[in-house]
Amino acid sequence: MRIYLQTQPADTGVIRFVHLILQEDLIGGWTLIRESGKQGSPGTIKREHFQNQEAALEAMLKWRDKNISRGYSVAFVQGDKRPNWN
Repeated sequence: MRIYLQTQPADTGVIRFVHLILQEDLIGGWTLIRESGKQGSPGTIKREHFQNQEAALEAMLKWRDKNISRGYSVAFVQGDKRPNWN
């Protein structure tokens, strides 16, 4: 599952992004990968491990909501059939 968020260009023309990726690992756990930065530049990557999908998905949605409250908009979602991503 992936959620890609970005800001509108500021006066400086800089667009910032947040990319949230949820992956199942080989031992039954889940990893939430968060990449963020300025569009066109390498981003900062952070990983967080969870024991189950529900906890990982909850964390992913919290990060999504936090970034939306900071002015980011969801640009695309991939990998889940839920209608309520925004």
